[in-house]
Amino acid sequence: MKRSVKNSASGKPKVFSRITRAHGADTAKKFARFLILTGLGFVFVYPLLYMISVSFMDTKDLVDSTVSWIPTHLSFESFIKAAKTLSFWKGFRDSLKMTVAPAALQTFVLAAAGYGLARYRVPLKKLWIALSVVIFLIPVQVTMIPRFLLFNSYKLVGTIWPMYLITLFGQGVKSSVFLLIYYNYFGSYSKSIDEAARIDGAGPLRIFFSIALPMAKPALVVTYLFSFIWIWNDTVQLPQYSTGAVTTLPMHLQQFAEQFNKLYSSVGVSTGGALNESIQLAGTLLSILPLIILYFLVQRSFIVSIEKTGITGE
Repeated sequence: MKRSVKNSASGKPKVFSRITRAHGADTAKKFARFLILTGLGFVFVYPLLYMISVSFMDTKDLVDSTVSWIPTHLSFESFIKAAKTLSFWKGFRDSLKMTVAPAALQTFVLAAAGYGLARYRVPLKKLWIALSVVIFLIPVQVTMIPRFLLFNSYKLVGTIWPMYLITLFGQGVKSSVFLLIYYNYFGSYSKSIDEAARIDGAGPLRIFFSIALPMAKPALVVTYLFSFIWIWNDTVQLPQYSTGAVTTLPMHLQQFAEQFNKLYSSVGVSTGGALNESIQLAGTLLSILPLIILYFLVQRSFIVSIEKTGITGE
């Protein structure tokens, strides 16, 4: 009896020490993971932090070699001059004009295409899916010339309609990626749902609009936001097809970088590399500011939608 009491008493410190070691190892793993993620995060955030820091510097800070990160005097002068140089509000309106509707068209058209491939017996289905992957691998510059000749024959070059037509027919920016997302998403739920709807008298269109699309809300959110961002940042196709009709913020920024030396007199800036850099970074920050605001507004639903869609690969 005494031995059992002694054994139980001596066993408690051993169990406690094991728990302590396990807790310590778990804490060390979490701390190491935190350090790794913090380091990787800083690599991605560093350009944005540097951009913000330099954009708010005044002339004295820009020419002071001792000031590298934190401005001694906050100044909005660079933003005012960059906004004037970029024609910010006109570029913002043109960006919305060429992004909101085309992104919506691309989202809806590819949702319908992905639904059809996933839920119906389509002849040569695997071939069409393979072709969509091949199209994704082809550089966009390869298809720009024949598209330009086609649109030019209908006198559409120099208008907003080429980008609308491209997205309407499912050939927008990264369209193959969105098609595969919808194909996998619509193919993941049971076909018994469609069969039950048909028994209740629902036709194909009603099933798609009343059942499939509401269930695909996470995929719709993800594809629309990615479409919005990629079309917003497009400086390849849009200038080629819509030259003169619209000039988006990224297009203004591209012209700003190329013709910055000619704009010195128009913005009243003295020559100097530091001041040049400040206005350029302020213009860059202004061009992505709408995307940053959009992300903060929809970040929660966006992250949840990515998890439900399965883009993370889990």
